[in-house]
Amino acid sequence: MDLSQFRREYLKGGLNRSDLNPDPQIQFSRWFEQAQATHIADPTAMILATVNAKGQPSQRTVLLKYYDEKGYVFFTNFESRKSREIGENNRVSLLFVWLELERQVQINGRAERISAAESARYFMTRPKESQIAAWVSSQSHKLSSRQILLQKFNEMKTKIGEGKVPLPSFWGGYRVVPEEIEFWQGRKSRLHDRFLYTPSAESDSGWRVERLAP
Repeated sequence: MDLSQFRREYLKGGLNRSDLNPDPQIQFSRWFEQAQATHIADPTAMILATVNAKGQPSQRTVLLKYYDEKGYVFFTNFESRKSREIGENNRVSLLFVWLELERQVQINGRAERISAAESARYFMTRPKESQIAAWVSSQSHKLSSRQILLQKFNEMKTKIGEGKVPLPSFWGGYRVVPEEIEFWQGRKSRLHDRFLYTPSAESDSGWRVERLAP
């Protein structure tokens, strides 16, 4: 199928060096707040790319749950494919795609497990049924039918009753510690604006900012 005619111009704005904060975390916050204000569906959705020991990459969408100067945190089952691959190679990439704003943010770095205490604090904020789901889903493993999954869920729900759901030992968070952050803004004629932040001991902010060709 020829899809060459599917095209549009990106005309919603540009990005200049003077627009950027020297600190990429502050710049990310600006763009994230603007994405929220635009009422983009799921602005926390990000594509997580991992690579296994054989060099095979895989991708999936996960949700950013919080971020700070240390990095960007998501949660998962530690027996999932993504976790197994992070165990083999903790170099990962995150990609936020905010099409309504014609923007992307790519974050490359290392994925590190957060503490059980930090994971528990977040786990307790989840809806109870989401907590139970974390217990019954053997994420990424083969499942003979959905009915079996629902049966396990209902059995666990009955067992827990009105009680609190404990944090599973096999579930928790990863923090992606950034080593490169790129901000991309679509422009007319495919002459997009791209700026890459990389660590620099010579900068007051600790980061160097360079424009990339589109």
